[in-house]
Amino acid sequence: MRIKYTLLLCLTTFFLFAQNDEFLTHYEKSAFKETSRYDETIAFCKQLDKASELVHYTTFGKSLQGRDLPLIIVDKDGMQQAREVQQTEKAIVLIQAGIHAGEINGKDAGMMLIRDIVIHKKHSELLNKVTIVFIPILNVDGHENFSSYGRINQNGPKEMGFRTNAINLNLNRDYLKADALETQAWHKLFLEWLPDFFIDIHSTDGADYQYVLTYGMEIYGNMSEKLTNWQTDVFIKYVEKKMEKANYPIFPYVAFRNWHDPRSGLKSYPGNPMLSQAYSAIQNRPGLLIESHMLKDYKTRVSSTYEMLVHSLTILNKEYYHLQNLIDESERFVSSESFRAKKYTLTYKASSDSSMVKFRGVEYETTTSDLTGGNWFKYSTKPATFEIPFFDKHVPEKQVFLPEAYIIPPEWTEVISRLKNHGIETYTIAEAVSLRVNSYHFANPAWRSNSFEGRQILEKFDLSEVENEREYPQGSVIVGLNQPTAKVIACILEPEAIGSFAYWGFFNSIFEQKEYGESYVMEKIARNMLESDPELKAEFEEKLKNDPDFANNQWTMLNWFYSKTAYWDSRINSYPVGRIMIKSELNKIRYAD
Repeated sequence: MRIKYTLLLCLTTFFLFAQNDEFLTHYEKSAFKETSRYDETIAFCKQLDKASELVHYTTFGKSLQGRDLPLIIVDKDGMQQAREVQQTEKAIVLIQAGIHAGEINGKDAGMMLIRDIVIHKKHSELLNKVTIVFIPILNVDGHENFSSYGRINQNGPKEMGFRTNAINLNLNRDYLKADALETQAWHKLFLEWLPDFFIDIHSTDGADYQYVLTYGMEIYGNMSEKLTNWQTDVFIKYVEKKMEKANYPIFPYVAFRNWHDPRSGLKSYPGNPMLSQAYSAIQNRPGLLIESHMLKDYKTRVSSTYEMLVHSLTILNKEYYHLQNLIDESERFVSSESFRAKKYTLTYKASSDSSMVKFRGVEYETTTSDLTGGNWFKYSTKPATFEIPFFDKHVPEKQVFLPEAYIIPPEWTEVISRLKNHGIETYTIAEAVSLRVNSYHFANPAWRSNSFEGRQILEKFDLSEVENEREYPQGSVIVGLNQPTAKVIACILEPEAIGSFAYWGFFNSIFEQKEYGESYVMEKIARNMLESDPELKAEFEEKLKNDPDFANNQWTMLNWFYSKTAYWDSRINSYPVGRIMIKSELNKIRYAD
Protein backbone atom coordinates (compact mmCIF):
# COMPACT_ATOMS: atom_id res chain seq x y z
CA MET A 1 0.00 0.00 0.00
CA ARG A 2 2.82 2.34 0.95
CA ILE A 3 4.58 1.57 -2.38
CA LYS A 4 1.42 2.43 -4.35
CA TYR A 5 1.01 5.67 -2.39
CA THR A 6 4.64 6.63 -2.99
CA LEU A 7 4.30 5.84 -6.68
CA LEU A 8 1.11 7.90 -6.92
CA LEU A 9 2.81 10.82 -5.15
CA CYS A 10 5.76 10.65 -7.55
CA LEU A 11 3.48 10.51 -10.58
CA THR A 12 1.45 13.44 -9.24
CA THR A 13 4.60 15.45 -8.58
CA PHE A 14 5.90 14.65 -12.05
CA PHE A 15 2.57 15.59 -13.64
CA LEU A 16 2.46 18.93 -11.82
CA PHE A 17 6.07 19.65 -12.76
CA ALA A 18 5.31 18.86 -16.39
CA GLN A 19 2.31 21.16 -16.24
CA ASN A 20 4.39 23.93 -14.71
CA ASP A 21 7.19 23.39 -17.22
CA GLU A 22 4.72 23.69 -20.10
CA PHE A 23 3.83 27.20 -18.99
CA LEU A 24 7.26 28.45 -18.06
CA THR A 25 8.34 31.58 -19.86
CA HIS A 26 11.66 31.77 -21.69
CA TYR A 27 12.81 34.09 -18.91
CA GLU A 28 12.20 31.38 -16.29
CA LYS A 29 13.71 28.61 -18.40
CA SER A 30 16.90 30.66 -18.81
CA ALA A 31 17.38 30.87 -15.03
CA PHE A 32 16.10 34.47 -15.16
CA LYS A 33 18.91 35.66 -17.44
CA GLU A 34 17.16 36.06 -20.81
CA THR A 35 14.00 37.41 -22.37
CA SER A 36 12.02 35.85 -25.20
CA ARG A 37 12.12 36.95 -28.82
CA TYR A 38 8.99 38.27 -30.55
CA ASP A 39 7.81 34.97 -32.06
CA GLU A 40 8.31 33.11 -28.79
CA THR A 41 6.41 35.82 -26.92
CA ILE A 42 3.47 35.57 -29.31
CA ALA A 43 3.49 31.78 -29.05
CA PHE A 44 3.32 31.97 -25.24
CA CYS A 45 0.44 34.47 -25.38
CA LYS A 46 -1.47 32.19 -27.75
CA GLN A 47 -0.73 29.26 -25.47
CA LEU A 48 -2.40 31.09 -22.58
CA ASP A 49 -5.36 31.89 -24.83
CA LYS A 50 -5.76 28.22 -25.77
CA ALA A 51 -5.41 27.02 -22.18
CA SER A 52 -7.85 29.40 -20.49
CA GLU A 53 -11.26 30.82 -21.32
CA LEU A 54 -10.30 33.87 -19.28
CA VAL A 55 -7.62 34.91 -21.80
CA HIS A 56 -8.14 36.26 -25.29
CA TYR A 57 -5.17 36.91 -27.55
CA THR A 58 -5.62 39.41 -30.35
CA THR A 59 -3.76 42.18 -32.16
CA PHE A 60 -4.46 45.91 -32.44
CA GLY A 61 -2.39 47.01 -35.43
CA LYS A 62 0.83 46.48 -37.30
CA SER A 63 4.30 47.95 -37.04
CA LEU A 64 6.18 49.66 -39.85
CA GLN A 65 7.96 46.38 -40.58
CA GLY A 66 4.66 44.53 -40.71
CA ARG A 67 4.65 42.79 -37.34
CA ASP A 68 1.39 42.40 -35.43
CA LEU A 69 1.03 44.46 -32.26
CA PRO A 70 0.05 41.84 -29.65
CA LEU A 71 -2.68 42.23 -27.05
CA ILE A 72 -3.96 39.99 -24.26
CA ILE A 73 -7.37 40.58 -22.66
CA VAL A 74 -7.91 38.89 -19.30
CA ASP A 75 -11.40 38.88 -17.83
CA LYS A 76 -12.98 36.58 -15.22
CA ASP A 77 -16.10 36.19 -17.38
CA GLY A 78 -14.17 35.66 -20.60
CA MET A 79 -15.30 38.99 -22.04
CA GLN A 80 -13.30 40.02 -25.10
CA GLN A 81 -14.89 43.26 -26.28
CA ALA A 82 -14.47 46.69 -24.73
CA ARG A 83 -18.17 47.51 -25.00
CA GLU A 84 -19.04 44.34 -23.04
CA VAL A 85 -16.71 45.18 -20.17
CA GLN A 86 -17.78 48.82 -20.13
CA GLN A 87 -21.34 47.72 -19.36
CA THR A 88 -20.14 46.08 -16.16
CA GLU A 89 -18.74 47.70 -13.02
CA LYS A 90 -15.24 46.32 -13.61
CA ALA A 91 -12.35 48.73 -13.93
CA ILE A 92 -10.33 48.45 -17.13
CA VAL A 93 -6.57 48.51 -16.56
CA LEU A 94 -4.31 48.96 -19.58
CA ILE A 95 -0.80 47.64 -18.89
CA GLN A 96 1.90 48.36 -21.44
CA ALA A 97 5.37 46.88 -21.75
CA GLY A 98 8.18 47.21 -24.24
CA ILE A 99 7.58 50.74 -25.52
CA HIS A 100 11.35 50.99 -24.97
CA ALA A 101 12.16 47.49 -26.07
CA GLY A 102 15.50 47.36 -24.28
CA GLU A 103 13.64 47.90 -20.99
CA ILE A 104 11.68 44.69 -21.28
CA ASN A 105 11.06 43.52 -17.69
CA GLY A 106 7.38 44.44 -17.96
CA LYS A 107 6.82 41.86 -20.68
CA ASP A 108 8.21 38.99 -18.60
CA ALA A 109 6.52 40.13 -15.37
CA GLY A 110 3.18 40.62 -17.12
CA MET A 111 3.19 37.25 -18.87
CA MET A 112 4.09 35.45 -15.64
CA LEU A 113 1.39 37.26 -13.68
CA ILE A 114 -1.31 36.43 -16.22
CA ARG A 115 -0.06 32.83 -16.32
CA ASP A 116 -0.20 32.61 -12.54
CA ILE A 117 -3.74 34.04 -12.45
CA VAL A 118 -5.33 31.85 -15.11
CA ILE A 119 -3.25 28.65 -14.99
CA HIS A 120 -2.04 28.33 -11.39
CA LYS A 121 -5.04 30.20 -9.89
CA LYS A 122 -2.65 32.38 -7.92
CA HIS A 123 -3.84 35.98 -7.42
CA SER A 124 -7.11 35.04 -9.15
CA GLU A 125 -8.87 37.61 -6.96
CA LEU A 126 -7.20 40.32 -9.04
CA LEU A 127 -9.85 39.73 -11.70
CA ASN A 128 -12.80 40.21 -9.35
CA LYS A 129 -13.39 43.84 -10.30
CA VAL A 130 -10.67 44.41 -12.89
CA THR A 131 -10.26 43.53 -16.55
CA ILE A 132 -6.63 43.48 -17.68
CA VAL A 133 -5.70 44.70 -21.16
CA PHE A 134 -2.02 43.86 -21.60
CA ILE A 135 0.38 44.91 -24.37
CA PRO A 136 3.41 42.61 -23.92
CA ILE A 137 5.46 44.51 -26.54
CA LEU A 138 4.47 47.86 -28.04
CA ASN A 139 7.69 48.61 -29.90
CA VAL A 140 7.83 45.27 -31.72
CA ASP A 141 10.33 46.32 -34.41
CA GLY A 142 12.67 47.79 -31.81
CA HIS A 143 12.25 44.57 -29.84
CA GLU A 144 13.66 42.57 -32.75
CA ASN A 145 16.65 44.89 -33.06
CA PHE A 146 18.04 42.34 -30.63
CA SER A 147 21.56 42.28 -29.22
CA SER A 148 23.67 42.31 -26.09
CA TYR A 149 24.45 45.99 -26.66
CA GLY A 150 21.06 47.71 -26.41
CA ARG A 151 21.72 49.49 -23.11
CA ILE A 152 25.26 50.04 -21.89
CA ASN A 153 24.26 50.98 -18.35
CA GLN A 154 21.81 48.11 -17.76
CA ASN A 155 22.39 44.86 -15.86
CA GLY A 156 20.70 42.25 -18.10
CA PRO A 157 18.95 40.53 -19.69
CA LYS A 158 21.58 38.77 -21.77
CA GLU A 159 20.15 40.23 -24.97
CA MET A 160 17.43 42.80 -25.48
CA GLY A 161 15.77 45.05 -28.02
CA PHE A 162 16.45 48.72 -28.79
CA ARG A 163 14.87 51.93 -27.54
CA THR A 164 13.33 53.23 -30.76
CA ASN A 165 11.14 51.88 -33.55
CA ALA A 166 12.21 50.98 -37.09
CA ILE A 167 12.56 54.62 -38.19
CA ASN A 168 14.33 55.65 -34.97
CA LEU A 169 11.35 57.35 -33.30
CA ASN A 170 11.04 57.16 -29.53
CA LEU A 171 7.43 56.07 -29.06
CA ASN A 172 7.40 57.57 -25.56
CA ARG A 173 7.82 61.02 -27.08
CA ASP A 174 4.98 60.50 -29.53
CA TYR A 175 1.71 60.43 -27.58
CA LEU A 176 0.54 63.92 -28.54
CA LYS A 177 1.86 64.27 -32.10
CA ALA A 178 1.30 60.55 -32.90
CA ASP A 179 3.66 60.34 -35.88
CA ALA A 180 4.44 56.63 -35.50
CA LEU A 181 2.20 53.92 -36.89
CA GLU A 182 2.46 52.10 -33.57
CA THR A 183 1.30 55.18 -31.63
CA GLN A 184 -1.66 55.66 -33.95
CA ALA A 185 -2.69 52.05 -33.31
CA TRP A 186 -2.28 52.65 -29.56
CA HIS A 187 -4.63 55.65 -29.72
CA LYS A 188 -7.32 53.55 -31.42
CA LEU A 189 -6.93 50.93 -28.70
CA PHE A 190 -7.05 53.56 -25.95
CA LEU A 191 -10.20 55.14 -27.34
CA GLU A 192 -11.86 51.76 -27.78
CA TRP A 193 -11.23 50.65 -24.19
CA LEU A 194 -10.99 54.03 -22.38
CA PRO A 195 -9.14 52.42 -19.47
CA ASP A 196 -9.75 53.59 -15.92
CA PHE A 197 -6.06 53.17 -15.08
CA PHE A 198 -2.93 52.97 -17.21
CA ILE A 199 0.45 51.40 -16.40
CA ASP A 200 3.61 51.86 -18.50
CA ILE A 201 6.66 49.76 -17.56
CA HIS A 202 10.29 50.85 -18.07
CA SER A 203 13.78 50.59 -16.59
CA THR A 204 15.64 53.70 -15.46
CA ASP A 205 18.70 55.58 -16.56
CA GLY A 206 20.66 57.71 -14.12
CA ALA A 207 22.39 57.07 -10.82
CA ASP A 208 22.85 54.18 -8.42
CA TYR A 209 20.72 53.84 -5.27
CA GLN A 210 19.02 51.22 -3.12
CA TYR A 211 15.51 51.38 -4.56
CA VAL A 212 14.64 48.50 -6.86
CA LEU A 213 11.84 50.47 -8.42
CA THR A 214 10.80 54.10 -8.79
CA TYR A 215 7.43 55.35 -9.99
CA GLY A 216 5.92 58.39 -11.63
CA MET A 217 2.38 59.72 -11.39
CA GLU A 218 0.86 63.05 -12.38
CA ILE A 219 0.33 64.55 -8.93
CA TYR A 220 1.86 67.99 -9.46
CA GLY A 221 -1.08 70.00 -10.70
CA ASN A 222 -2.13 68.85 -14.16
CA MET A 223 -5.03 66.64 -13.02
CA SER A 224 -8.23 67.39 -11.12
CA GLU A 225 -7.75 67.91 -7.42
CA LYS A 226 -9.80 64.86 -6.45
CA LEU A 227 -7.99 62.53 -8.85
CA THR A 228 -4.68 63.94 -7.63
CA ASN A 229 -5.64 63.36 -4.01
CA TRP A 230 -6.77 59.81 -4.80
CA GLN A 231 -3.39 59.04 -6.32
CA THR A 232 -1.40 60.46 -3.40
CA ASP A 233 -3.61 59.50 -0.46
CA VAL A 234 -4.95 56.14 -1.64
CA PHE A 235 -2.98 54.53 -4.44
CA ILE A 236 0.59 55.63 -3.67
CA LYS A 237 0.28 55.16 0.09
CA TYR A 238 -1.02 51.64 -0.42
CA VAL A 239 1.61 50.45 -2.90
CA GLU A 240 4.49 52.12 -1.01
CA LYS A 241 3.50 50.26 2.15
CA LYS A 242 3.04 46.92 0.39
CA MET A 243 6.26 47.15 -1.63
CA GLU A 244 8.24 48.04 1.49
CA LYS A 245 6.79 45.01 3.27
CA ALA A 246 7.74 42.83 0.28
CA ASN A 247 11.33 44.11 0.58
CA TYR A 248 11.09 46.08 -2.66
CA PRO A 249 11.31 49.70 -1.43
CA ILE A 250 10.07 52.28 -3.92
CA PHE A 251 10.46 56.02 -4.33
CA PRO A 252 9.14 58.69 -6.73
CA TYR A 253 10.88 58.63 -10.10
CA VAL A 254 14.30 60.11 -9.48
CA ALA A 255 15.49 63.29 -11.14
CA PHE A 256 18.50 64.89 -9.50
CA ARG A 257 19.05 68.63 -9.59
CA ASN A 258 22.55 67.82 -10.88
CA TRP A 259 22.51 64.71 -13.03
CA HIS A 260 24.01 61.60 -11.35
CA ASP A 261 24.47 63.49 -8.07
CA PRO A 262 21.94 62.52 -5.32
CA ARG A 263 23.37 64.98 -2.79
CA SER A 264 22.42 67.88 -5.07
CA GLY A 265 18.78 67.22 -4.17
CA LEU A 266 15.76 65.88 -6.00
CA LYS A 267 13.27 67.54 -8.30
CA SER A 268 9.96 66.58 -9.85
CA TYR A 269 7.71 68.19 -12.42
CA PRO A 270 4.39 67.74 -14.18
CA GLY A 271 4.89 65.49 -17.16
CA ASN A 272 4.99 66.54 -20.78
CA PRO A 273 1.95 65.03 -22.58
CA MET A 274 4.25 63.58 -25.22
CA LEU A 275 4.95 61.00 -22.46
CA SER A 276 2.65 58.10 -21.67
CA GLN A 277 1.46 58.79 -18.12
CA ALA A 278 1.17 62.54 -18.74
CA TYR A 279 -0.95 61.91 -21.84
CA SER A 280 -3.17 59.58 -19.81
CA ALA A 281 -3.53 62.41 -17.29
CA ILE A 282 -4.90 64.92 -19.80
CA GLN A 283 -7.38 62.21 -20.81
CA ASN A 284 -8.55 62.31 -17.14
CA ARG A 285 -7.13 58.91 -16.26
CA PRO A 286 -4.40 58.15 -13.71
CA GLY A 287 -1.25 56.73 -15.23
CA LEU A 288 1.49 54.88 -13.39
CA LEU A 289 5.04 54.92 -14.72
CA ILE A 290 7.04 51.97 -13.39
CA GLU A 291 10.81 52.35 -13.60
CA SER A 292 12.77 49.36 -12.34
CA HIS A 293 16.36 50.23 -11.42
CA MET A 294 18.63 49.36 -14.35
CA LEU A 295 21.64 48.45 -12.18
CA LYS A 296 19.76 45.73 -10.29
CA ASP A 297 19.99 42.28 -11.86
CA TYR A 298 17.28 41.28 -14.31
CA LYS A 299 15.59 38.82 -11.95
CA THR A 300 15.21 41.52 -9.30
CA ARG A 301 13.80 43.96 -11.85
CA VAL A 302 11.23 41.47 -13.13
CA SER A 303 10.28 40.33 -9.62
CA SER A 304 9.78 43.88 -8.35
CA THR A 305 7.70 44.75 -11.40
CA TYR A 306 5.57 41.64 -10.83
CA GLU A 307 5.06 42.66 -7.21
CA MET A 308 4.15 46.24 -8.18
CA LEU A 309 1.56 44.96 -10.64
CA VAL A 310 0.01 42.70 -8.00
CA HIS A 311 -0.36 45.51 -5.46
CA SER A 312 -1.58 48.00 -8.06
CA LEU A 313 -4.28 45.59 -9.23
CA THR A 314 -5.17 44.78 -5.61
CA ILE A 315 -5.93 48.39 -4.69
CA LEU A 316 -7.74 48.93 -8.00
CA ASN A 317 -10.01 46.00 -7.18
CA LYS A 318 -10.86 47.74 -3.91
CA GLU A 319 -11.13 51.25 -5.37
CA TYR A 320 -12.67 50.54 -8.81
CA TYR A 321 -16.04 52.16 -8.05
CA HIS A 322 -14.57 55.22 -6.36
CA LEU A 323 -12.03 55.70 -9.15
CA GLN A 324 -14.64 55.43 -11.89
CA ASN A 325 -16.78 58.07 -10.15
CA LEU A 326 -13.78 60.40 -9.87
CA ILE A 327 -13.04 59.97 -13.58
CA ASP A 328 -16.67 60.67 -14.49
CA GLU A 329 -16.66 63.78 -12.29
CA SER A 330 -13.40 64.99 -13.87
CA GLU A 331 -14.77 64.51 -17.39
CA ARG A 332 -17.95 66.41 -16.58
CA PHE A 333 -15.97 69.31 -15.13
CA VAL A 334 -13.50 69.50 -18.02
CA SER A 335 -16.47 69.61 -20.42
CA SER A 336 -18.22 72.41 -18.51
CA GLU A 337 -18.27 76.20 -18.68
CA SER A 338 -16.83 76.25 -15.16
CA PHE A 339 -13.61 74.76 -16.51
CA ARG A 340 -13.33 77.49 -19.14
CA ALA A 341 -14.19 80.21 -16.64
CA LYS A 342 -10.78 79.89 -15.01
CA LYS A 343 -7.37 80.23 -16.58
CA TYR A 344 -5.91 76.95 -17.76
CA THR A 345 -2.26 76.31 -16.93
CA LEU A 346 -0.21 75.55 -20.02
CA THR A 347 3.17 75.29 -18.29
CA TYR A 348 4.42 75.10 -14.72
CA LYS A 349 7.63 76.24 -13.10
CA ALA A 350 9.33 74.91 -10.00
CA SER A 351 8.69 76.69 -6.75
CA SER A 352 11.62 77.55 -4.50
CA ASP A 353 9.90 75.58 -1.72
CA SER A 354 11.30 72.18 -0.85
CA SER A 355 10.98 69.57 1.85
CA MET A 356 13.69 67.39 3.35
CA VAL A 357 13.41 63.69 2.57
CA LYS A 358 15.45 60.62 3.34
CA PHE A 359 16.81 59.06 0.18
CA ARG A 360 18.26 55.56 0.22
CA GLY A 361 21.33 55.87 -1.92
CA VAL A 362 24.80 54.36 -1.90
CA GLU A 363 28.09 55.91 -0.91
CA TYR A 364 29.84 57.59 -3.81
CA GLU A 365 32.64 59.99 -4.56
CA THR A 366 32.99 62.63 -7.22
CA THR A 367 36.35 63.15 -8.84
CA THR A 368 37.56 65.25 -11.75
CA SER A 369 38.27 63.02 -14.72
CA ASP A 370 41.84 63.20 -15.95
CA LEU A 371 40.50 62.13 -19.34
CA THR A 372 37.59 64.51 -19.94
CA GLY A 373 37.93 67.13 -17.22
CA GLY A 374 34.33 66.53 -16.16
CA ASN A 375 32.82 65.06 -13.01
CA TRP A 376 33.28 61.31 -12.63
CA PHE A 377 30.80 59.73 -10.22
CA LYS A 378 32.09 56.54 -8.63
CA TYR A 379 29.41 54.55 -6.81
CA SER A 380 30.26 52.00 -4.13
CA THR A 381 28.19 49.04 -2.95
CA LYS A 382 27.81 50.50 0.55
CA PRO A 383 24.26 51.67 1.39
CA ALA A 384 23.83 55.23 2.61
CA THR A 385 20.80 57.31 3.51
CA PHE A 386 20.97 60.96 2.48
CA GLU A 387 18.76 63.66 3.94
CA ILE A 388 18.33 65.99 0.99
CA PRO A 389 15.89 68.61 -0.31
CA PHE A 390 13.07 67.48 -2.59
CA PHE A 391 11.73 70.25 -4.85
CA ASP A 392 8.27 68.90 -5.62
CA LYS A 393 6.18 72.08 -5.54
CA HIS A 394 5.13 73.80 -8.76
CA VAL A 395 3.30 76.99 -9.61
CA PRO A 396 1.62 78.04 -12.86
CA GLU A 397 3.90 79.73 -15.37
CA LYS A 398 1.88 80.34 -18.54
CA GLN A 399 -1.90 80.43 -18.30
CA VAL A 400 -4.71 81.25 -20.68
CA PHE A 401 -8.49 81.50 -20.75
CA LEU A 402 -9.64 78.75 -23.08
CA PRO A 403 -12.17 79.63 -25.79
CA GLU A 404 -15.63 78.22 -26.35
CA ALA A 405 -14.21 76.61 -29.46
CA TYR A 406 -11.32 76.70 -31.91
CA ILE A 407 -11.79 77.02 -35.65
CA ILE A 408 -9.26 75.55 -38.08
CA PRO A 409 -9.23 76.36 -41.83
CA PRO A 410 -9.74 73.23 -43.98
CA GLU A 411 -6.28 73.31 -45.57
CA TRP A 412 -4.68 72.21 -42.30
CA THR A 413 -5.63 68.62 -43.00
CA GLU A 414 -2.85 66.97 -41.00
CA VAL A 415 -3.75 68.87 -37.84
CA ILE A 416 -7.44 68.09 -38.25
CA SER A 417 -6.85 64.38 -38.81
CA ARG A 418 -4.55 64.14 -35.80
CA LEU A 419 -7.26 65.68 -33.60
CA LYS A 420 -9.61 62.88 -34.58
CA ASN A 421 -6.95 60.31 -33.63
CA HIS A 422 -7.25 61.57 -30.05
CA GLY A 423 -11.00 61.05 -29.92
CA ILE A 424 -11.67 64.77 -30.26
CA GLU A 425 -15.04 65.63 -31.77
CA THR A 426 -14.94 68.13 -34.62
CA TYR A 427 -17.64 69.68 -36.80
CA THR A 428 -17.30 70.90 -40.37
CA ILE A 429 -18.96 74.14 -41.44
CA ALA A 430 -21.23 74.02 -44.51
CA GLU A 431 -20.54 77.52 -45.83
CA ALA A 432 -18.06 80.36 -45.45
CA VAL A 433 -18.53 82.52 -42.37
CA SER A 434 -17.14 85.70 -40.88
CA LEU A 435 -16.43 85.35 -37.16
CA ARG A 436 -15.11 87.53 -34.38
CA VAL A 437 -12.15 85.56 -33.04
CA ASN A 438 -9.05 85.98 -30.98
CA SER A 439 -5.92 84.94 -32.80
CA TYR A 440 -2.19 84.81 -32.15
CA HIS A 441 0.67 86.55 -33.89
CA PHE A 442 4.21 85.20 -33.58
CA ALA A 443 7.41 87.20 -33.44
CA ASN A 444 11.07 86.18 -33.23
CA PRO A 445 10.55 82.47 -33.93
CA ALA A 446 13.62 80.30 -33.37
CA TRP A 447 14.07 76.62 -34.13
CA ARG A 448 16.19 73.97 -32.51
CA SER A 449 19.36 73.50 -34.55
CA ASN A 450 19.07 69.70 -34.65
CA SER A 451 16.20 67.40 -35.49
CA PHE A 452 14.20 66.00 -32.57
CA GLU A 453 12.03 62.92 -33.07
CA GLY A 454 12.08 63.51 -36.80
CA ARG A 455 10.81 67.09 -36.57
CA GLN A 456 12.20 70.61 -36.55
CA ILE A 457 11.16 72.03 -33.21
CA LEU A 458 9.89 75.60 -32.78
CA GLU A 459 11.75 76.20 -29.56
CA LYS A 460 11.31 79.92 -28.84
CA PHE A 461 8.93 82.65 -29.92
CA ASP A 462 7.10 85.72 -28.69
CA LEU A 463 3.33 85.68 -28.85
CA SER A 464 0.71 88.42 -28.93
CA GLU A 465 -3.05 88.05 -29.08
CA VAL A 466 -5.36 90.13 -31.25
CA GLU A 467 -9.12 90.22 -31.63
CA ASN A 468 -10.38 90.61 -35.18
CA GLU A 469 -12.96 89.59 -37.75
CA ARG A 470 -11.84 86.68 -39.89
CA GLU A 471 -13.30 84.94 -42.90
CA TYR A 472 -13.30 81.15 -42.68
CA PRO A 473 -14.06 79.14 -45.81
CA GLN A 474 -16.47 76.27 -46.24
CA GLY A 475 -14.99 73.09 -44.83
CA SER A 476 -13.35 74.77 -41.85
CA VAL A 477 -13.52 72.72 -38.68
CA ILE A 478 -14.97 73.70 -35.31
CA VAL A 479 -13.41 72.13 -32.22
CA GLY A 480 -15.63 72.75 -29.22
CA LEU A 481 -14.22 72.67 -25.70
CA ASN A 482 -17.40 71.20 -24.22
CA GLN A 483 -16.01 67.66 -24.33
CA PRO A 484 -13.91 65.46 -22.00
CA THR A 485 -10.86 65.89 -24.24
CA ALA A 486 -10.71 69.65 -23.58
CA LYS A 487 -7.25 69.39 -21.99
CA VAL A 488 -5.94 67.40 -24.94
CA ILE A 489 -7.32 70.05 -27.31
CA ALA A 490 -5.64 72.85 -25.34
CA CYS A 491 -2.32 71.01 -25.24
CA ILE A 492 -2.43 70.57 -29.02
CA LEU A 493 -3.75 73.96 -30.19
CA GLU A 494 -2.41 76.47 -27.64
CA PRO A 495 1.06 77.32 -29.05
CA GLU A 496 2.61 77.95 -25.65
CA ALA A 497 1.45 74.60 -24.25
CA ILE A 498 4.29 72.20 -23.66
CA GLY A 499 4.45 69.83 -26.62
CA SER A 500 1.88 71.74 -28.72
CA PHE A 501 1.53 71.16 -32.45
CA ALA A 502 3.18 74.56 -32.99
CA TYR A 503 6.14 73.30 -30.95
CA TRP A 504 6.33 70.13 -33.05
CA GLY A 505 6.44 72.10 -36.29
CA PHE A 506 2.98 71.38 -37.68
CA PHE A 507 2.62 75.08 -38.51
CA ASN A 508 6.20 75.86 -39.57
CA SER A 509 5.15 76.99 -43.05
CA ILE A 510 3.40 80.08 -41.64
CA PHE A 511 6.81 81.53 -40.78
CA GLU A 512 8.11 81.41 -44.37
CA GLN A 513 8.20 84.54 -46.50
CA LYS A 514 7.22 83.66 -50.09
CA GLU A 515 7.26 87.05 -51.87
CA TYR A 516 10.10 89.60 -51.81
CA GLY A 517 10.88 93.12 -52.93
CA GLU A 518 13.86 93.36 -55.29
CA SER A 519 16.58 95.79 -54.21
CA TYR A 520 16.37 97.94 -57.32
CA VAL A 521 12.69 98.55 -56.51
CA MET A 522 12.96 98.83 -52.74
CA GLU A 523 15.89 101.30 -52.75
CA LYS A 524 13.60 103.89 -54.30
CA ILE A 525 10.52 102.96 -52.28
CA ALA A 526 12.46 103.05 -48.99
CA ARG A 527 13.62 106.61 -49.62
CA ASN A 528 10.08 107.73 -50.40
CA MET A 529 8.84 106.07 -47.20
CA LEU A 530 11.46 107.86 -45.09
CA GLU A 531 10.59 111.22 -46.59
CA SER A 532 6.84 110.83 -46.07
CA ASP A 533 6.77 109.18 -42.63
CA PRO A 534 8.81 110.81 -39.78
CA GLU A 535 7.80 108.11 -37.30
CA LEU A 536 9.04 105.39 -39.62
CA LYS A 537 12.27 107.31 -40.10
CA ALA A 538 12.81 107.52 -36.33
CA GLU A 539 12.10 103.80 -35.97
CA PHE A 540 14.59 103.01 -38.78
CA GLU A 541 17.34 105.14 -37.24
CA GLU A 542 16.80 103.54 -33.83
CA LYS A 543 17.09 100.10 -35.39
CA LEU A 544 20.29 101.09 -37.20
CA LYS A 545 21.75 102.27 -33.93
CA ASN A 546 20.87 99.21 -31.81
CA ASP A 547 21.01 96.29 -34.26
CA PRO A 548 24.43 95.84 -35.94
CA ASP A 549 23.25 92.80 -37.92
CA PHE A 550 20.45 94.90 -39.35
CA ALA A 551 22.70 97.86 -40.08
CA ASN A 552 25.25 95.75 -41.97
CA ASN A 553 22.84 93.83 -44.19
CA GLN A 554 21.27 95.53 -47.20
CA TRP A 555 18.75 92.76 -47.83
CA THR A 556 17.55 92.78 -44.21
CA MET A 557 17.10 96.56 -44.24
CA LEU A 558 15.17 96.59 -47.52
CA ASN A 559 13.04 93.64 -46.44
CA TRP A 560 12.19 95.59 -43.29
CA PHE A 561 10.89 98.44 -45.44
CA TYR A 562 9.05 95.90 -47.60
CA SER A 563 7.30 94.56 -44.48
CA LYS A 564 5.88 98.05 -43.89
CA THR A 565 4.19 98.21 -47.29
CA ALA A 566 0.77 96.99 -48.41
CA TYR A 567 2.56 94.30 -50.47
CA TRP A 568 3.59 92.45 -47.34
CA ASP A 569 1.82 89.11 -46.78
CA SER A 570 -0.15 89.66 -43.57
CA ARG A 571 -0.47 85.90 -43.04
CA ILE A 572 3.22 85.51 -42.19
CA ASN A 573 3.65 84.67 -38.50
CA SER A 574 -0.14 84.64 -38.09
CA TYR A 575 -1.54 81.54 -36.37
CA PRO A 576 -4.30 80.14 -38.58
CA VAL A 577 -6.29 78.66 -35.70
CA GLY A 578 -8.95 81.03 -34.38
CA ARG A 579 -10.14 81.15 -30.78
CA ILE A 580 -13.91 81.74 -30.53
CA MET A 581 -14.32 83.44 -27.16
CA ILE A 582 -17.90 84.70 -27.59
CA LYS A 583 -20.44 81.90 -27.42
CA SER A 584 -22.99 83.71 -29.60
CA GLU A 585 -20.52 83.67 -32.51
CA LEU A 586 -21.16 79.95 -32.80
CA ASN A 587 -24.77 80.74 -33.73
CA LYS A 588 -23.55 82.20 -37.04
CA ILE A 589 -22.24 78.85 -38.18
CA ARG A 590 -24.16 76.40 -40.34
CA TYR A 591 -22.77 72.92 -40.01
CA ALA A 592 -22.49 70.29 -42.68
CA ASP A 593 -24.63 67.18 -42.21
